[in-house]
Amino acid sequence: MHPNLRRLTKIFLLLWMCLWLGAMPTVRAAQAAAGTSSVSIVIDGDAPAHPFPHFWEQMFGSGRAILSLRADYRRDLREVKRATGFHYIRFHGILDRGVGLYHVNAQGKPFYNYSYVDEIYDGLLKQGIRPFVELSFMPPALASTPARQGFWYHPYVSPPKSWSAWSQMIEHLARHLVNRYGLAEVSRWYFEVWNEPNIGFWAGVPKKSTYFHLYDVTARALKAVSPRLRVGGPATAQAAWVGSFIRHCVNHHVPLDFISTHVYGNDSAENVFHKNATISRRDMVVRAVEKVHEEVKASPRPDLPIIFSEYNASYSNEVEVTDSSFMGPWLAHTISHCDGLVNIMSYWTFSDVFEEQGVVKTPFYGGFGLIAVGNIRKASYNDFRLLHKLGTERLEENSPSVLVTRRANGELAMAVWNYAPPGPGGHVKTFALSFRHVPGAKRAVIWVVDRHHGSPLATWEAMGRPSFPSFAERKILQQAGQLPPPKIVPLAAEHPQLTLTLIPHALALIEVEN
Repeated sequence: MHPNLRRLTKIFLLLWMCLWLGAMPTVRAAQAAAGTSSVSIVIDGDAPAHPFPHFWEQMFGSGRAILSLRADYRRDLREVKRATGFHYIRFHGILDRGVGLYHVNAQGKPFYNYSYVDEIYDGLLKQGIRPFVELSFMPPALASTPARQGFWYHPYVSPPKSWSAWSQMIEHLARHLVNRYGLAEVSRWYFEVWNEPNIGFWAGVPKKSTYFHLYDVTARALKAVSPRLRVGGPATAQAAWVGSFIRHCVNHHVPLDFISTHVYGNDSAENVFHKNATISRRDMVVRAVEKVHEEVKASPRPDLPIIFSEYNASYSNEVEVTDSSFMGPWLAHTISHCDGLVNIMSYWTFSDVFEEQGVVKTPFYGGFGLIAVGNIRKASYNDFRLLHKLGTERLEENSPSVLVTRRANGELAMAVWNYAPPGPGGHVKTFALSFRHVPGAKRAVIWVVDRHHGSPLATWEAMGRPSFPSFAERKILQQAGQLPPPKIVPLAAEHPQLTLTLIPHALALIEVEN
Protein backbone atom coordinates (compact mmCIF):
# COMPACT_ATOMS: atom_id res chain seq x y z
CA MET A 1 0.00 0.00 0.00
CA HIS A 2 1.25 3.47 -0.85
CA PRO A 3 2.38 5.34 2.33
CA ASN A 4 -0.09 8.19 1.78
CA LEU A 5 -2.96 5.74 1.27
CA ARG A 6 -1.94 3.85 4.39
CA ARG A 7 -1.94 7.12 6.39
CA LEU A 8 -5.35 8.13 5.02
CA THR A 9 -6.75 4.70 5.86
CA LYS A 10 -5.45 5.03 9.41
CA ILE A 11 -7.02 8.47 9.72
CA PHE A 12 -10.36 7.14 8.42
CA LEU A 13 -10.34 4.30 10.93
CA LEU A 14 -9.51 6.68 13.77
CA LEU A 15 -12.34 9.00 12.75
CA TRP A 16 -14.76 6.06 12.68
CA MET A 17 -13.55 4.94 16.11
CA CYS A 18 -13.90 8.46 17.48
CA LEU A 19 -17.51 8.75 16.24
CA TRP A 20 -18.39 5.26 17.50
CA LEU A 21 -16.99 5.93 20.95
CA GLY A 22 -18.76 9.27 21.13
CA ALA A 23 -22.10 7.60 20.42
CA MET A 24 -21.48 4.60 22.68
CA PRO A 25 -23.72 4.58 25.75
CA THR A 26 -21.98 5.18 29.02
CA VAL A 27 -23.22 1.89 30.39
CA ARG A 28 -21.51 -0.03 27.53
CA ALA A 29 -18.19 1.61 28.36
CA ALA A 30 -18.78 0.79 31.99
CA GLN A 31 -19.32 -2.87 31.29
CA ALA A 32 -15.82 -3.06 29.84
CA ALA A 33 -14.21 -2.02 33.12
CA ALA A 34 -13.48 -4.37 36.00
CA GLY A 35 -15.15 -4.03 39.39
CA THR A 36 -18.45 -2.29 40.12
CA SER A 37 -19.94 -0.66 43.19
CA SER A 38 -23.40 0.76 43.78
CA VAL A 39 -24.45 3.96 45.51
CA SER A 40 -28.03 4.88 46.45
CA ILE A 41 -28.78 8.59 46.70
CA VAL A 42 -31.97 10.44 47.59
CA ILE A 43 -32.44 13.84 45.94
CA ASP A 44 -34.87 15.90 48.03
CA GLY A 45 -36.26 19.02 46.40
CA ASP A 46 -37.31 20.30 49.85
CA ALA A 47 -33.83 19.91 51.39
CA PRO A 48 -32.29 23.01 53.01
CA ALA A 49 -30.63 25.26 50.44
CA HIS A 50 -28.19 28.16 50.25
CA PRO A 51 -26.92 30.51 47.51
CA PHE A 52 -24.37 28.94 45.21
CA PRO A 53 -22.40 31.55 43.25
CA HIS A 54 -20.23 30.10 40.49
CA PHE A 55 -16.94 31.07 42.13
CA TRP A 56 -14.93 28.57 40.05
CA GLU A 57 -15.72 30.17 36.69
CA GLN A 58 -15.34 33.90 37.39
CA MET A 59 -11.66 34.05 36.39
CA PHE A 60 -9.01 32.09 34.50
CA GLY A 61 -5.25 32.34 34.28
CA SER A 62 -3.33 32.41 31.04
CA GLY A 63 0.09 32.51 29.44
CA ARG A 64 2.11 35.72 29.78
CA ALA A 65 0.70 39.11 28.80
CA ILE A 66 2.25 39.43 25.35
CA LEU A 67 0.63 36.17 24.20
CA SER A 68 -2.79 37.82 24.44
CA LEU A 69 -2.01 39.59 21.16
CA ARG A 70 -1.94 36.25 19.29
CA ALA A 71 -4.93 35.21 17.19
CA ASP A 72 -5.04 31.68 18.66
CA TYR A 73 -5.06 33.09 22.21
CA ARG A 74 -8.02 35.32 21.36
CA ARG A 75 -9.84 32.47 19.59
CA ASP A 76 -9.47 30.18 22.62
CA LEU A 77 -10.50 33.04 24.89
CA ARG A 78 -13.76 33.43 22.96
CA GLU A 79 -14.47 29.72 23.24
CA VAL A 80 -13.92 29.57 27.00
CA LYS A 81 -15.92 32.76 27.47
CA ARG A 82 -18.78 31.12 25.56
CA ALA A 83 -18.55 27.96 27.67
CA THR A 84 -18.30 29.56 31.11
CA GLY A 85 -19.24 33.24 30.86
CA PHE A 86 -16.12 34.13 32.88
CA HIS A 87 -15.34 37.77 33.70
CA TYR A 88 -11.62 38.15 34.55
CA ILE A 89 -8.25 37.05 33.18
CA ARG A 90 -4.90 36.97 34.98
CA PHE A 91 -1.45 36.62 33.47
CA HIS A 92 2.19 37.29 34.27
CA GLY A 93 4.38 39.90 32.72
CA ILE A 94 2.51 43.14 32.00
CA LEU A 95 5.70 44.96 33.09
CA ASP A 96 8.12 42.66 31.23
CA ARG A 97 10.52 43.60 28.45
CA GLY A 98 8.26 42.11 25.75
CA VAL A 99 5.41 44.49 26.57
CA GLY A 100 7.82 47.43 26.55
CA LEU A 101 6.21 49.72 29.11
CA TYR A 102 9.20 51.11 31.04
CA HIS A 103 12.30 52.74 29.53
CA VAL A 104 15.05 55.14 30.58
CA ASN A 105 16.45 57.80 28.24
CA ALA A 106 20.08 58.88 27.82
CA GLN A 107 19.69 61.37 30.66
CA GLY A 108 18.49 58.64 33.02
CA LYS A 109 14.86 59.79 33.07
CA PRO A 110 12.10 57.20 32.75
CA PHE A 111 9.55 57.25 29.96
CA TYR A 112 6.63 54.97 29.20
CA ASN A 113 5.32 53.26 26.07
CA TYR A 114 1.71 52.04 26.28
CA SER A 115 1.35 50.68 22.75
CA TYR A 116 1.20 47.00 23.73
CA VAL A 117 -0.43 47.62 27.11
CA ASP A 118 -3.33 49.31 25.34
CA GLU A 119 -3.60 46.59 22.68
CA ILE A 120 -3.65 43.91 25.38
CA TYR A 121 -6.35 45.50 27.51
CA ASP A 122 -8.38 46.76 24.55
CA GLY A 123 -8.52 43.20 23.21
CA LEU A 124 -9.68 41.74 26.52
CA LEU A 125 -12.36 44.35 27.11
CA LYS A 126 -13.65 43.93 23.56
CA GLN A 127 -14.46 40.31 24.48
CA GLY A 128 -16.19 41.33 27.71
CA ILE A 129 -13.32 40.22 29.95
CA ARG A 130 -11.73 42.46 32.56
CA PRO A 131 -8.10 42.32 33.65
CA PHE A 132 -7.04 40.95 36.99
CA VAL A 133 -3.78 42.89 36.79
CA GLU A 134 -0.83 40.97 38.18
CA LEU A 135 1.82 43.68 38.57
CA SER A 136 4.90 41.76 37.44
CA PHE A 137 7.74 41.34 36.70
CA MET A 138 10.58 43.86 37.06
CA PRO A 139 11.31 45.92 33.93
CA PRO A 140 14.97 45.27 33.02
CA ALA A 141 15.83 48.97 33.15
CA LEU A 142 14.54 49.12 36.73
CA ALA A 143 16.03 45.86 38.05
CA SER A 144 18.57 46.21 40.86
CA THR A 145 20.31 42.90 40.04
CA PRO A 146 20.38 40.53 37.05
CA ALA A 147 18.37 37.90 38.98
CA ARG A 148 15.98 36.14 36.64
CA GLN A 149 13.40 33.38 37.01
CA GLY A 150 13.77 30.05 35.23
CA PHE A 151 10.90 30.31 32.74
CA TRP A 152 11.78 30.09 29.05
CA TYR A 153 11.40 33.87 28.77
CA HIS A 154 13.45 34.50 31.95
CA PRO A 155 11.68 37.44 33.63
CA TYR A 156 13.62 39.73 35.97
CA VAL A 157 12.64 39.18 39.60
CA SER A 158 14.87 41.49 41.64
CA PRO A 159 13.64 44.42 43.73
CA PRO A 160 13.76 47.77 41.90
CA LYS A 161 16.98 49.77 41.91
CA SER A 162 14.87 52.77 42.92
CA TRP A 163 11.74 52.44 45.01
CA SER A 164 10.61 55.92 44.03
CA ALA A 165 10.95 55.04 40.33
CA TRP A 166 8.87 51.88 40.91
CA SER A 167 6.21 53.91 42.71
CA GLN A 168 6.14 56.50 39.93
CA MET A 169 5.78 53.78 37.29
CA ILE A 170 2.84 52.15 39.10
CA GLU A 171 1.11 55.50 39.58
CA HIS A 172 1.74 56.48 35.95
CA LEU A 173 0.33 53.15 34.74
CA ALA A 174 -2.77 53.47 36.92
CA ARG A 175 -3.43 57.04 35.76
CA HIS A 176 -3.04 56.00 32.15
CA LEU A 177 -5.56 53.18 32.60
CA VAL A 178 -8.07 55.44 34.34
CA ASN A 179 -7.68 58.11 31.67
CA ARG A 180 -8.14 55.58 28.87
CA TYR A 181 -10.94 53.41 30.25
CA GLY A 182 -12.53 55.58 32.94
CA LEU A 183 -12.53 55.20 36.69
CA ALA A 184 -15.93 53.49 36.67
CA GLU A 185 -14.39 50.70 34.57
CA VAL A 186 -10.93 50.39 36.15
CA SER A 187 -12.39 50.40 39.66
CA ARG A 188 -13.96 47.05 38.73
CA TRP A 189 -10.55 45.55 37.96
CA TYR A 190 -8.22 43.98 40.51
CA PHE A 191 -4.55 44.88 41.01
CA GLU A 192 -2.45 42.10 42.50
CA VAL A 193 1.10 42.86 43.61
CA TRP A 194 3.60 40.43 42.05
CA ASN A 195 3.45 36.63 41.75
CA GLU A 196 4.57 33.98 44.25
CA PRO A 197 7.18 36.04 46.10
CA ASN A 198 7.79 33.23 48.60
CA ILE A 199 9.49 31.05 45.97
CA GLY A 200 11.68 31.71 42.92
CA PHE A 201 9.74 34.66 41.52
CA TRP A 202 11.16 37.21 43.98
CA ALA A 203 14.86 37.77 44.67
CA GLY A 204 14.50 40.18 47.57
CA VAL A 205 16.40 39.23 50.74
CA PRO A 206 14.78 38.33 53.03
CA LYS A 207 11.84 37.46 50.83
CA LYS A 208 8.96 38.24 53.15
CA SER A 209 10.01 41.66 54.47
CA THR A 210 11.18 42.91 51.07
CA TYR A 211 7.95 41.74 49.45
CA PHE A 212 5.91 43.45 52.15
CA HIS A 213 7.78 46.67 51.32
CA LEU A 214 7.08 46.15 47.60
CA TYR A 215 3.41 45.71 48.43
CA ASP A 216 3.31 48.83 50.63
CA VAL A 217 4.87 51.05 47.96
CA THR A 218 2.66 49.62 45.21
CA ALA A 219 -0.62 49.79 47.12
CA ARG A 220 -0.04 53.40 48.14
CA ALA A 221 0.87 54.38 44.57
CA LEU A 222 -2.38 52.88 43.28
CA LYS A 223 -4.50 54.52 45.96
CA ALA A 224 -2.86 57.87 45.17
CA VAL A 225 -4.65 57.65 41.82
CA SER A 226 -7.98 56.69 43.37
CA PRO A 227 -9.06 55.01 46.60
CA ARG A 228 -11.53 53.08 44.44
CA LEU A 229 -8.79 51.00 42.80
CA ARG A 230 -8.69 47.53 44.35
CA VAL A 231 -5.33 46.16 45.44
CA GLY A 232 -4.32 42.95 47.17
CA GLY A 233 -1.80 40.17 47.72
CA PRO A 234 0.35 38.41 48.82
CA ALA A 235 -0.11 36.26 45.67
CA THR A 236 1.94 33.51 47.31
CA ALA A 237 2.49 29.93 46.27
CA GLN A 238 1.45 27.17 48.67
CA ALA A 239 -1.17 29.31 50.45
CA ALA A 240 1.61 31.04 52.40
CA TRP A 241 1.97 34.26 54.43
CA VAL A 242 -1.74 35.13 54.59
CA GLY A 243 -2.04 35.72 58.33
CA SER A 244 1.21 37.66 58.69
CA PHE A 245 0.46 39.69 55.57
CA ILE A 246 -2.89 40.85 56.91
CA ARG A 247 -1.35 41.75 60.27
CA HIS A 248 1.39 43.70 58.50
CA CYS A 249 -1.13 45.73 56.50
CA VAL A 250 -3.26 46.45 59.56
CA ASN A 251 -0.32 47.38 61.78
CA HIS A 252 1.21 49.69 59.15
CA HIS A 253 -2.07 51.11 57.81
CA VAL A 254 -1.43 49.79 54.31
CA PRO A 255 -4.42 49.55 51.93
CA LEU A 256 -5.68 46.01 51.38
CA ASP A 257 -8.87 45.12 49.47
CA PHE A 258 -8.55 41.36 48.98
CA ILE A 259 -6.36 38.37 49.78
CA SER A 260 -4.85 36.35 46.95
CA THR A 261 -2.81 33.16 47.07
CA HIS A 262 -2.21 29.91 45.13
CA VAL A 263 -2.23 26.17 45.63
CA TYR A 264 -1.99 23.05 43.46
CA GLY A 265 -3.19 19.51 44.00
CA ASN A 266 0.33 18.09 44.06
CA ASP A 267 1.74 20.64 46.51
CA SER A 268 3.16 18.91 49.57
CA ALA A 269 1.80 19.04 53.11
CA GLU A 270 5.26 20.12 54.24
CA ASN A 271 5.16 23.22 52.00
CA VAL A 272 1.51 24.13 52.58
CA PHE A 273 0.92 23.07 56.20
CA HIS A 274 4.52 22.82 57.45
CA LYS A 275 4.04 19.30 58.73
CA ASN A 276 4.97 15.78 57.75
CA ALA A 277 1.70 14.34 56.48
CA THR A 278 0.15 12.80 53.41
CA ILE A 279 -2.63 14.80 51.79
CA SER A 280 -4.01 13.40 48.55
CA ARG A 281 -4.18 15.29 45.28
CA ARG A 282 -7.95 15.12 45.60
CA ASP A 283 -7.97 16.98 48.92
CA MET A 284 -4.96 19.33 48.84
CA VAL A 285 -6.67 22.33 47.26
CA VAL A 286 -9.71 21.93 49.50
CA ARG A 287 -7.56 21.72 52.63
CA ALA A 288 -5.54 24.80 51.61
CA VAL A 289 -8.70 26.80 50.93
CA GLU A 290 -10.00 25.82 54.38
CA LYS A 291 -6.69 26.92 55.91
CA VAL A 292 -6.74 30.35 54.28
CA HIS A 293 -10.41 30.84 55.08
CA GLU A 294 -9.72 30.16 58.75
CA GLU A 295 -6.69 32.48 58.76
CA VAL A 296 -8.70 35.35 57.28
CA LYS A 297 -11.62 34.81 59.66
CA ALA A 298 -9.22 34.83 62.63
CA SER A 299 -7.46 38.00 61.42
CA PRO A 300 -8.13 41.68 62.18
CA ARG A 301 -9.78 41.85 58.71
CA PRO A 302 -12.16 38.86 58.76
CA ASP A 303 -14.33 40.14 55.90
CA LEU A 304 -11.57 40.38 53.27
CA PRO A 305 -12.52 38.65 50.01
CA ILE A 306 -10.44 35.53 49.34
CA ILE A 307 -9.20 34.91 45.80
CA PHE A 308 -7.19 31.85 44.84
CA SER A 309 -5.66 33.46 41.78
CA GLU A 310 -4.08 30.17 40.71
CA TYR A 311 -5.13 26.59 41.30
CA ASN A 312 -5.09 23.32 39.41
CA ALA A 313 -4.67 19.61 40.09
CA SER A 314 -0.97 19.84 39.19
CA TYR A 315 1.78 22.43 38.84
CA SER A 316 3.77 19.85 36.83
CA ASN A 317 3.19 18.70 33.27
CA GLU A 318 1.28 15.45 33.80
CA VAL A 319 -0.61 14.11 30.80
CA GLU A 320 -2.70 11.75 32.96
CA VAL A 321 -3.88 14.72 35.01
CA THR A 322 -4.55 17.94 33.13
CA ASP A 323 -4.92 16.42 29.64
CA SER A 324 -7.28 13.65 30.73
CA SER A 325 -10.82 13.09 31.95
CA PHE A 326 -9.43 12.82 35.50
CA MET A 327 -10.07 16.56 35.78
CA GLY A 328 -13.87 16.33 35.81
CA PRO A 329 -14.34 14.48 39.11
CA TRP A 330 -11.40 16.39 40.61
CA LEU A 331 -12.99 19.73 39.73
CA ALA A 332 -16.42 18.67 40.96
CA HIS A 333 -15.01 17.47 44.29
CA THR A 334 -12.99 20.67 44.71
CA ILE A 335 -15.94 22.93 43.90
CA SER A 336 -18.27 20.98 46.16
CA HIS A 337 -15.97 21.30 49.18
CA CYS A 338 -14.79 24.89 48.60
CA ASP A 339 -18.35 26.21 48.45
CA GLY A 340 -18.73 29.04 50.99
CA LEU A 341 -15.01 29.31 51.75
CA VAL A 342 -13.71 31.44 48.87
CA ASN A 343 -14.91 34.26 46.63
CA ILE A 344 -13.07 33.44 43.41
CA MET A 345 -10.95 30.50 42.26
CA SER A 346 -8.96 31.08 39.07
CA TYR A 347 -8.14 27.90 37.15
CA TRP A 348 -4.62 27.93 35.72
CA THR A 349 -5.07 28.16 32.67
CA PHE A 350 -7.76 28.61 30.02
CA SER A 351 -5.53 27.68 27.05
CA ASP A 352 -2.27 25.98 26.12
CA VAL A 353 -1.17 29.10 24.26
CA PHE A 354 1.57 29.17 26.87
CA GLU A 355 5.35 29.45 26.95
CA GLU A 356 6.67 28.94 30.47
CA GLN A 357 8.47 25.76 29.40
CA GLY A 358 9.13 27.06 25.89
CA VAL A 359 7.25 26.82 22.63
CA VAL A 360 4.73 23.98 22.80
CA LYS A 361 6.11 20.88 21.08
CA THR A 362 3.12 18.53 21.10
CA PRO A 363 -0.64 18.90 21.68
CA PHE A 364 -0.70 16.80 24.85
CA TYR A 365 2.17 17.24 27.28
CA GLY A 366 0.32 17.89 30.54
CA GLY A 367 -0.39 21.52 29.67
CA PHE A 368 -2.57 23.43 32.10
CA GLY A 369 -5.09 24.75 29.58
CA LEU A 370 -8.63 23.69 28.73
CA ILE A 371 -7.83 23.89 25.02
CA ALA A 372 -4.75 22.24 23.53
CA VAL A 373 -2.68 23.73 20.73
CA GLY A 374 -4.57 23.45 17.46
CA ASN A 375 -7.91 24.43 19.02
CA ILE A 376 -8.40 20.92 20.41
CA ARG A 377 -10.80 20.95 23.34
CA LYS A 378 -9.67 18.78 26.22
CA ALA A 379 -11.92 16.93 28.63
CA SER A 380 -11.46 19.78 31.12
CA TYR A 381 -13.07 22.22 28.67
CA ASN A 382 -16.16 20.03 28.50
CA ASP A 383 -16.07 19.55 32.28
CA PHE A 384 -16.33 23.31 32.71
CA ARG A 385 -19.18 23.35 30.20
CA LEU A 386 -21.07 20.82 32.29
CA LEU A 387 -20.40 22.54 35.60
CA HIS A 388 -21.56 25.83 34.09
CA LYS A 389 -25.02 24.25 33.83
CA LEU A 390 -25.35 24.03 37.62
CA GLY A 391 -27.88 26.30 39.30
CA THR A 392 -27.38 29.21 41.67
CA GLU A 393 -28.87 27.58 44.77
CA ARG A 394 -27.37 24.48 46.37
CA LEU A 395 -29.41 21.80 48.13
CA GLU A 396 -28.07 19.61 50.89
CA GLU A 397 -27.21 16.12 49.66
CA ASN A 398 -26.24 12.84 51.31
CA SER A 399 -23.36 11.73 49.08
CA PRO A 400 -19.77 12.94 48.60
CA SER A 401 -20.06 12.30 44.85
CA VAL A 402 -23.12 14.44 44.12
CA LEU A 403 -23.69 18.19 43.99
CA VAL A 404 -27.37 19.17 43.72
CA THR A 405 -28.45 22.65 42.67
CA ARG A 406 -31.60 24.51 41.70
CA ARG A 407 -31.89 27.01 38.89
CA ALA A 408 -33.88 30.22 38.90
CA ASN A 409 -36.75 28.48 37.08
CA GLY A 410 -37.01 25.89 39.88
CA GLU A 411 -35.55 22.98 37.91
CA LEU A 412 -32.75 20.87 39.39
CA ALA A 413 -29.28 20.46 37.91
CA MET A 414 -26.79 18.11 39.56
CA ALA A 415 -23.26 16.87 39.06
CA VAL A 416 -22.44 13.20 39.72
CA TRP A 417 -18.90 11.85 39.46
CA ASN A 418 -16.69 8.82 39.88
CA TYR A 419 -13.36 9.99 41.27
CA ALA A 420 -10.23 7.85 41.03
CA PRO A 421 -6.54 8.86 41.20
CA PRO A 422 -4.84 9.64 37.86
CA GLY A 423 -3.97 6.77 35.54
CA PRO A 424 -5.52 3.31 35.29
CA GLY A 425 -7.50 1.91 38.18
CA GLY A 426 -10.66 2.73 40.01
CA HIS A 427 -14.00 0.97 39.78
CA VAL A 428 -17.19 1.43 37.84
CA LYS A 429 -19.92 2.96 39.99
CA THR A 430 -23.66 2.68 39.56
CA PHE A 431 -25.67 5.51 41.10
CA ALA A 432 -29.32 4.81 41.94
CA LEU A 433 -30.97 8.21 42.26
CA SER A 434 -34.40 8.60 43.87
CA PHE A 435 -36.23 11.92 43.66
CA ARG A 436 -38.54 13.30 46.34
CA HIS A 437 -40.51 16.54 46.39
CA VAL A 438 -39.67 17.33 42.77
CA PRO A 439 -43.14 18.03 41.37
CA GLY A 440 -43.59 18.09 37.63
CA ALA A 441 -40.30 16.34 36.81
CA LYS A 442 -40.79 14.73 33.40
CA ARG A 443 -37.35 13.79 32.11
CA ALA A 444 -33.64 13.74 32.88
CA VAL A 445 -31.13 15.15 30.41
CA ILE A 446 -27.80 13.42 31.07
CA TRP A 447 -24.46 14.79 29.84
CA VAL A 448 -21.27 12.76 30.35
CA VAL A 449 -17.56 13.45 29.99
CA ASP A 450 -15.18 10.52 30.43
CA ARG A 451 -12.28 8.86 28.63
CA HIS A 452 -14.53 7.98 25.68
CA HIS A 453 -16.84 11.01 25.62
CA GLY A 454 -15.61 14.56 25.11
CA SER A 455 -11.93 13.73 25.61
CA PRO A 456 -9.45 13.60 22.68
CA LEU A 457 -6.55 12.05 24.62
CA ALA A 458 -7.29 8.40 23.79
CA THR A 459 -7.68 9.28 20.12
CA TRP A 460 -4.30 11.03 20.10
CA GLU A 461 -2.70 8.03 21.79
CA ALA A 462 -4.26 5.69 19.20
CA MET A 463 -2.71 7.86 16.48
CA GLY A 464 0.73 7.13 17.91
CA ARG A 465 0.98 10.43 19.82
CA PRO A 466 1.97 12.65 16.88
CA SER A 467 3.85 15.76 18.00
CA PHE A 468 2.69 17.75 14.99
CA PRO A 469 -0.65 16.33 13.80
CA SER A 470 -1.53 16.73 10.15
CA PHE A 471 -4.58 18.79 9.20
CA ALA A 472 -6.62 15.60 8.89
CA GLU A 473 -5.40 14.29 12.26
CA ARG A 474 -6.12 17.59 13.93
CA LYS A 475 -9.66 17.52 12.58
CA ILE A 476 -10.15 14.07 14.11
CA LEU A 477 -8.80 15.29 17.46
CA GLN A 478 -11.07 18.31 17.36
CA GLN A 479 -14.01 15.99 16.69
CA ALA A 480 -13.01 13.76 19.61
CA GLY A 481 -12.98 16.83 21.85
CA GLN A 482 -16.59 17.73 21.06
CA LEU A 483 -19.13 17.22 23.84
CA PRO A 484 -21.47 14.40 22.75
CA PRO A 485 -25.22 15.04 22.80
CA PRO A 486 -27.02 14.15 26.02
CA LYS A 487 -29.03 11.06 26.76
CA ILE A 488 -32.68 11.82 27.58
CA VAL A 489 -34.49 9.54 30.04
CA PRO A 490 -38.21 9.88 30.91
CA LEU A 491 -39.02 10.02 34.62
CA ALA A 492 -42.00 8.34 36.25
CA ALA A 493 -44.73 10.66 37.44
CA GLU A 494 -44.73 8.97 40.84
CA HIS A 495 -41.54 8.04 42.68
CA PRO A 496 -39.16 9.08 39.88
CA GLN A 497 -35.87 7.19 39.82
CA LEU A 498 -32.79 7.17 37.66
CA THR A 499 -29.86 4.74 37.38
CA LEU A 500 -26.52 6.04 36.11
CA THR A 501 -23.36 3.99 35.58
CA LEU A 502 -20.04 5.85 35.40
CA ILE A 503 -16.56 4.56 34.64
CA PRO A 504 -13.60 5.95 36.63
CA HIS A 505 -12.85 9.61 35.86
CA ALA A 506 -16.39 10.24 34.61
CA LEU A 507 -18.38 13.39 35.31
CA ALA A 508 -22.11 13.55 34.59
CA LEU A 509 -24.41 16.57 34.64
CA ILE A 510 -28.10 15.79 35.03
CA GLU A 511 -30.79 18.34 34.24
CA VAL A 512 -34.22 17.46 35.63
CA GLU A 513 -36.73 19.13 33.36
CA ASN A 514 -40.43 19.76 33.95
